Amino acid sequence: MVRLDRLVNVLGGYGVRLCCCPVPRSAELRGVVLRDAADDRAEVGDVYLAVGAGSVVEAVRAAVVARAVVVLVRGGEELLADAVAVGEAEGVAVVLADPALSWSQLAGVVYGLVLEGRETESGRGPTDLFALADSLAAATGGAVTIEDPLSRVLAYSGPQEEADAARLETIMGRQVPAWVRELFDAAGVRAHLLASDEPLFVAGEPARGLTGRMVVAIRVGRELLGAVWVACPAPLAGARRTALTDGARIVALHLLRLRASADLERQVESEWVIRLLEGTADAATVISQLGLPPGPARVVAVRAHVGDERHAAVLLAFEQATTGFGWSRPGRSALAGNSIYTVLPGEQVGAARDWLVALRAALPENVTTSAGISAVAEPADLPAARQEADECLALHEMRAADTAPPAYDESWDEILLQRLRTAARVGRASARGPVADLRKYDGEHGTDYVATLRAWLEAQGDLAAAGERLGVHGNTVRNRLRKMSGVTALGLDDPAKRVAMTIDLAAMVSETDNR
Repeated sequence: MVRLDRLVNVLGGYGVRLCCCPVPRSAELRGVVLRDAADDRAEVGDVYLAVGAGSVVEAVRAAVVARAVVVLVRGGEELLADAVAVGEAEGVAVVLADPALSWSQLAGVVYGLVLEGRETESGRGPTDLFALADSLAAATGGAVTIEDPLSRVLAYSGPQEEADAARLETIMGRQVPAWVRELFDAAGVRAHLLASDEPLFVAGEPARGLTGRMVVAIRVGRELLGAVWVACPAPLAGARRTALTDGARIVALHLLRLRASADLERQVESEWVIRLLEGTADAATVISQLGLPPGPARVVAVRAHVGDERHAAVLLAFEQATTGFGWSRPGRSALAGNSIYTVLPGEQVGAARDWLVALRAALPENVTTSAGISAVAEPADLPAARQEADECLALHEMRAADTAPPAYDESWDEILLQRLRTAARVGRASARGPVADLRKYDGEHGTDYVATLRAWLEAQGDLAAAGERLGVHGNTVRNRLRKMSGVTALGLDDPAKRVAMTIDLAAMVSETDNR
């Protein structure tokens, strides 16, 4: 949102002049309408861009239909007299732009000012959706909430003294409570929003702290961006209903602008993070560019899916991981393939797990996530940390869904063994040697020699402890070892051979190993 005075002053720096102003220069501008000669649908907005208008008269009259406060016309001095006359007569401010300025340049400035307001000069900041919600509340006479397609709160009007219990719970939780969503779904709200741009009234349930609601879709083209809700005891009519439908169109423009801005910021952030994870000589500089504190950090790898659908869920998770302004988020994220990588500053693994819990809680219930956490790494070591996070992620995907995401410094032994098993599966392990000989002998004679060797090695040569693991007496273990020496050359007195056999056993786990 921006005031007319501010728009005029900024455009003046580009050679644009105000011809007449029969409206207060303090008028607030919240929406922009671009003339479309091929589309007869009615659009409303406070600023009308008269692209391709045949005359000033045509431009001003179209602005009146769009209920605009100001119309922007491109032309020379010859249009000045007509602009003043028709503008004063119709009560619309007329701004005349030099023909040397292209409409794309003018539109860029106007959209930036009106839809981003005071944040334009200082970078991305809090949106003006809250101001829009307040204006809509004043125009409709009821408390307003603006929500996204997942019923998460984007903005709301104030104050809250007269709000019902459901509204208070929605605002406090930043999302519509489950029981309220169930009521609205039963009333067909979701189906209506997907199919219609007309407002819908939903009766309340006073016994459960829910008054009536009027809802209208926020839509751009065919895409549903969310909904505007107004608390009201009865359906809105007349000017209040019109204010709601017009307000939803203005909100759609704001959300579209915010999405474009957020997508650009996500792309830039993602490129910086990927640069860190792939390795760069100026890692400390990149960390500073991302706004992260210097020092140790962890890399978190995340995958998300809904059933067999992989891509939509991971995009939703990435959007959630990058929602909010830089200073309000602990980490920085990138999307690579079907995985999200987030660099989280700090050494505590608990902080990384808390971040994952918060991310999971913000996603729909039908989304399944898996994650892996690297060991602590300095900026220059983040490429190795990414590999650790990937391996922990793979380990988590093999575990039950409700288990905590593994961290490399806690699970390095499991990951090492998994590496060995992977190498064995692709033929990198030896098919000959003591363990292979014993496994073959067990298969042919039904003995338990491989299990006995494993137990003895794990017990570090303690016959009693090995027998306890196997459920036999220690002497039985001694006898088996003596017989096994007749099958193959074990070399149990050689420390290097003991280590090699331990690795071989870990890499080549077989169902016949009786373990």
